[in-house]
Amino acid sequence: MGEFTKIDRILLFDTYSVDSRNLHVSFQRAGYDLPAVVIDDDGFLPEGVMSVYGFFLGNFKGEKGVPGKPRYFNQITVPDYWEISGNNSSGKVHDLYRERGRIFYAEPKHKRLVKVVDWYDERGTVRSSDHYNRYGALFARTAFNAKGQRVNKSYFSAAGREILVENYVTGDIILNEDGGVRFFPNKTEFICYFMEKTGMDRGRLYFNSLSTPFFVSNKLAGGEKGDILFWQEPVRDGIPGNMEMILKGQAGRAAKVMVQKRQSYYRLLELGASPEKVHRLGYVYPFAKENGHRKEALICTNSDRIEHCRELVEALPEMHFHIAAITEMSSKLLAMGAYDNVSLYPGVKTDILEELFDTCDFYLDVNHESEILSAVRRAFLHNQLIFAFRETVHSREYAAEDHIYPAAGADRMIGVIREAMEKADVLEAELQKQREAAFAESAEKYQQL
Repeated sequence: MGEFTKIDRILLFDTYSVDSRNLHVSFQRAGYDLPAVVIDDDGFLPEGVMSVYGFFLGNFKGEKGVPGKPRYFNQITVPDYWEISGNNSSGKVHDLYRERGRIFYAEPKHKRLVKVVDWYDERGTVRSSDHYNRYGALFARTAFNAKGQRVNKSYFSAAGREILVENYVTGDIILNEDGGVRFFPNKTEFICYFMEKTGMDRGRLYFNSLSTPFFVSNKLAGGEKGDILFWQEPVRDGIPGNMEMILKGQAGRAAKVMVQKRQSYYRLLELGASPEKVHRLGYVYPFAKENGHRKEALICTNSDRIEHCRELVEALPEMHFHIAAITEMSSKLLAMGAYDNVSLYPGVKTDILEELFDTCDFYLDVNHESEILSAVRRAFLHNQLIFAFRETVHSREYAAEDHIYPAAGADRMIGVIREAMEKADVLEAELQKQREAAFAESAEKYQQL
């Protein structure tokens, strides 16, 4: 723990989600290295992102500042004769025939690094969850009642000392600090104490949630209305109540809303939000390369269920299809290797996959089942032109709506892909549609804030 000097602006997030990271990186690429503070820490925050709870837990980096490593799935402690097993999705702990625990991995899951372990009672009900961080340390434990409902969560220092206890029933938090005990009736009061202790209460808050971060903004001492809500969620039937407070000037410090999703922005205007209070602002994406107009397409999959795979390959003989999987491939998928314009990569290695993102200029989000390795986002950041079917699309925000087809419309998709392969101006125009759909923004827009 330590004291901080005056800080002008702070990013306050509930979680470090993809959109939180997009906002954080956008400010960095615009030349502003704002402190990023996360309330709900999953133990795997990137270097340079601060955890509210972790601030009080101290240093987990080990002796002489050398960090430990995350735990591999078979490195958790279990009683004698209990068995640990795992695949690329999750792990299990068995006592003979009975499942006693479930292991959940940090992303990317195929590395099998432990994030949470749930422990079951004799009836198969979760009674506790152990939370591990990126240094391999047990930093928190959640207790559940007999019905499987959360009761409290304890946070531990690197030495195993209990530092914080959050009661989910009453909402209060107890902090053991400097030989004494501090009591906070709710999470908002606790975070305000953190803000005051670090000097962050004197800065402007940029937040992306109308729950706890908004309550903190309202609770902190007044001053000019300089706090900003960065709205990153859908808007449905009406304007959220807490957002209405900002738009009507009733919030303590927040005065404007920056909307970061295209559909949400226009929906808010339809619902009557004032254009003077609601503004559109996308993300400054860290694009890795320009599109090289190469006739190379990438598909990442964890199953052999690839929509219209054979039809696409046969209809576009000029295109070379690279199909990568982090697991072994079935005989059905391996049979696609008989085509001259198909290369298969079962159990693909990280360096090979990175090379594929660099060399391919098209991405087909046409695999059923779950997305692997945040592939669509990576394709977008590598300026690959993305196409998908409605039945298979995973990260819709990175594909232009015009490039998402019903499965029955494969011929239309093939026609657009062929035209983009043959005409450079068409390819660039389609890429521009894709960037606009994802609200790609210039650094100058952030500098104007």
